[in-house]
Amino acid sequence: MPSQVVVPRIRGFICTNAHPAGCAANVQRQVALAQKGAGGGSWKRVLVVGSSTGYGLSSLITAVFGYGADAVGLCFERAPQGEKPGSAGWYNLAEVARLARAEGRKVVTLNGDAFSAQAKDDAVAALKELGGPVDLVVYSLASPRRVDTDGKIWNSVLKPLNGTYTSKSIDLTRDTLNEVTIEPASPEEVEATIKVMGGEDWQTWMDRLAAENLLAPGCRAVAYSYIGPELTYPIYTNGTIGRAKAHLDQTARGLNATLAKTGGGAWVSVNKALVTQASSAIPVVPLYISLLYKVMKEKGTHEGTIEQIVRLFHDGLGPGRTPRVDEKGRIRMDDWEMSPDVQKAVARLWPTITTENLLTETDYEGFKREFRSLFGFELPGIDYSVPVELDATL
Repeated sequence: MPSQVVVPRIRGFICTNAHPAGCAANVQRQVALAQKGAGGGSWKRVLVVGSSTGYGLSSLITAVFGYGADAVGLCFERAPQGEKPGSAGWYNLAEVARLARAEGRKVVTLNGDAFSAQAKDDAVAALKELGGPVDLVVYSLASPRRVDTDGKIWNSVLKPLNGTYTSKSIDLTRDTLNEVTIEPASPEEVEATIKVMGGEDWQTWMDRLAAENLLAPGCRAVAYSYIGPELTYPIYTNGTIGRAKAHLDQTARGLNATLAKTGGGAWVSVNKALVTQASSAIPVVPLYISLLYKVMKEKGTHEGTIEQIVRLFHDGLGPGRTPRVDEKGRIRMDDWEMSPDVQKAVARLWPTITTENLLTETDYEGFKREFRSLFGFELPGIDYSVPVELDATL
């Protein structure tokens, strides 16, 4: 199979290629942390919907290597083709599969549209072949688009609900500050965003698993969400995404009532703001994250996805543990981000940031470095001048 020197192709918040060895190194680091931080107990089988990057990947890794589970994961990734590298998620999961085999674990990856009926059919078949019911369902889907079984297409938007929203943000192509204005969403856009990012598909997954007797007694389910600071409320918590997340919360409460009957439960975990390809595309968020990282790194409280998920499983979601929840029944893994001292420090810095001091007064360099690392670039110990094998199998 072809080998070549792979250099990053990045423009703004888009990276069109990935480095196989760098992605493998990312996974290896996460596996080591999952093994070190596991809190005891074990699971037999888990299902992760959205398993290839971010919180979903870290959940898959923690369940398999921290708690000894076999797993079925759903992803929508690009395989390598000839001299064209595959996507980062593809290489991530190829390394997970390789390491799992070495430990005698089974990880089955299904590549396709998780919203589709076909994906659910395939997952059911894979779980039955793997041995049966699951102890944990992780719903970590981050698609901006949904195609219903009748062919109707829904596209989510990130818009305010009441009036236009204007704020400063980073132009990731030019590394400068600019001002962005976002017009309010239409009712149709609100409905579409709820369809894509609300709890309907999570509920459909859980109903299908229940109908096939694939939820073990005591089964737990978790979906991931975000709230964020007041400065992003107009386009997030109080915007279209907020409506979708409210629907997700409502879904969790219903699922929790059902699963509790057999000793299980369902929760939404509100996680910390982190660098992802999705978050990088949201106006305002890259600047907020650059400031947040600066403050939290200085305080020693910064976490990446794997540190956050290891803590989530260790403290509340893992076998035999009881999650601590807020007044709405949500697990708050954003507790360190939203602590008053952190938010006051970010709020104090926010109005002082300009293009001229962007690199000195924020952790924008760290933001860019972490963004590149998502695709396997700028990882320590990797010689990027050496040709690397592009082929990898899940």
